[in-house]
Amino acid sequence: MGKASKSSGNQRQQPQPSKATGWRSITARGIARRIAPYLGGLCLLAVIQVSDVAQTLDLLLYDLITTLRPAASGNKQPITIIGIEENDIQRLGWPIDDGLFCEAIDLLGKNGALAIGFDIYRDQGVGPNQACLRKRFRNDPRLVSIFNLASGIPAIPGTPQLQQSYNDISLDHDNVIRRDLVHVTNQNKATVAFPLRIVEIATGDKQLRQEIEASTSANTWLTANSGGYFRETNAGLGIQRLLLFREPGSFKTFSLSELLDGSIPNEAIQDHMVLIGSTAPSLRDLYEVPHSRFSKGAMQFFMPGVEIHALRIAALVDQQNGQLVQGFVMPGWGNLWITLLTAGAGLALGEAFLTLRRSVLVVVTTLVAVSASLMILLVNYVWIGTIMPVAGMAIMAGSAWLRRGVVSQQHQQQIKRLLGQATSPAIAKQLWEKRDQLLKNGRFEGQQLPVTVLFSDTANFTTVSEHFKPAELMDWLNRGMAYCVTAITKRGGVVNKFTGDGMLAVFGVPLSDDPKADARAAIEAVIEIQDSLVKLNAELAKEGAPANRMRIGIHSGVVLAGSMGSTERVEYAVIGDTVNCASRLEGFEKDRHVGVLRVLVSSSTRELLEDELNSSLHWDEWGEIQVKGREEPLLVAELKMGSEQEAQQARPNQ
Repeated sequence: MGKASKSSGNQRQQPQPSKATGWRSITARGIARRIAPYLGGLCLLAVIQVSDVAQTLDLLLYDLITTLRPAASGNKQPITIIGIEENDIQRLGWPIDDGLFCEAIDLLGKNGALAIGFDIYRDQGVGPNQACLRKRFRNDPRLVSIFNLASGIPAIPGTPQLQQSYNDISLDHDNVIRRDLVHVTNQNKATVAFPLRIVEIATGDKQLRQEIEASTSANTWLTANSGGYFRETNAGLGIQRLLLFREPGSFKTFSLSELLDGSIPNEAIQDHMVLIGSTAPSLRDLYEVPHSRFSKGAMQFFMPGVEIHALRIAALVDQQNGQLVQGFVMPGWGNLWITLLTAGAGLALGEAFLTLRRSVLVVVTTLVAVSASLMILLVNYVWIGTIMPVAGMAIMAGSAWLRRGVVSQQHQQQIKRLLGQATSPAIAKQLWEKRDQLLKNGRFEGQQLPVTVLFSDTANFTTVSEHFKPAELMDWLNRGMAYCVTAITKRGGVVNKFTGDGMLAVFGVPLSDDPKADARAAIEAVIEIQDSLVKLNAELAKEGAPANRMRIGIHSGVVLAGSMGSTERVEYAVIGDTVNCASRLEGFEKDRHVGVLRVLVSSSTRELLEDELNSSLHWDEWGEIQVKGREEPLLVAELKMGSEQEAQQARPNQ
């Protein structure tokens, strides 16, 4: 080898590092381009999970299935509710005298009630007969008094520990009751759940508590990540399970006045567990339940707290009798594995077919099948997180399509939208003519610009969506959006971003000459949008479709504008307090919305308007309001437009 090396001396060709380096570079770029969409898809999945989007949608789906699922009646349960109704308050006053409760308790005891749960805080007596109520609870072993751990409210004084119980309930982050806090272990003698204490006193059997404590690993019990929950820490406190709902309002229920008048049939009390609690709306012991999300009628459905306790007692009674529908809740690790499997399937299906059309068809069909299967399981009391598996398959299939060439096409479309579709042709022309000054390394440099921001959103979109198929819903939404885009772009505004059923528009970017003109353009745009929506809603009414109503927030100030993103994906963005304020104005007190269009305008925008224009408009002063994310309050007024007739025509559910 040594001689050969010497003999080849000057004849040996010099290496070409540029080619080798280029080959390695191309390979690295190819690998990066191949895996980047997949990494992006996984990151998006993580965002959907961590941002609570998946949990919110899973809970919404759970509420829908719970509402639609046939439910047993509570009428056959040995449970009777004595409700304090509005008529009772008018007749007996509020707070009700302790002496009247003594009479009620004596009547229940005389008629053979097994246990009497007093779901009313009475740590401080009412009236001259306070001693009688405390005596009853001290001496009658059938009585159960409540206390509240979270609020620190004690039980009725003198109540023995074995007749005390906590009535704390489990609320999800959206203030909906879906869970039953069955039991908390390793507590003192008094700290037993209200329903469990009543069942134990009524039956004299404490084996149920032992059974519950011994089965803490069962899949019927909730954890912070089981079912559709994600990091719902309260779901991991104590021993909890999903609340088994029965037909709302089906428990035997009578008023306190009926009890005192002796008009309740004896069979509704004898050998029953009786709960005394408030049912009057004015007492505000009402809670949202899954049925509240999809309630029909003029008023939202709420369930009294005493009925919720009745549901919990009924579940315990069924468990004692071996008749409880236990169901199954997928633990967090199971949800993770299912998500990974469906994500892998989506990636495989996205890569498996030569044509994109066939791949899309197969993926969509599979998605429908997976979604339907998970919902059928939920109907049968098997709760597996649905959104993450479905999202995993869809996102990873989309990532595969991006790898196959969609990325480059999307980039081109993004450039076109920036230079033409989301702006007026005149603005697009200016951008193109001044691209050398505005662009650096293919990006708009960051700059601070005085602008007017317009944020819009479609009102009652969730309710409206129930009336349409997906394609019809998109058409309905786009018809309204089209008028908005036209009104904005022809006045020099830029539709910077579509936010689902809304949009973010900016007047004054990326070329800003006159902030006053930008503010005026924004006001003129919303006036045109108002007129266009009135005409559109007249057409929709003829078609039998719901009206298109919008909320808009307008605020003027300085933003940071420029290109944001990576070398693979970049977009023109506007950020800052001005954008936040406009967004918060749009979403502020949504219930204060009458008419086709509600427009809230900050004082910073009104100050830019000419006096003549400002005085010609009708303003409803809202005064100072505090918006999230901002220390200083905003002075806000509503721009009133349209007639009362138009307002009536645009009301929801009309």
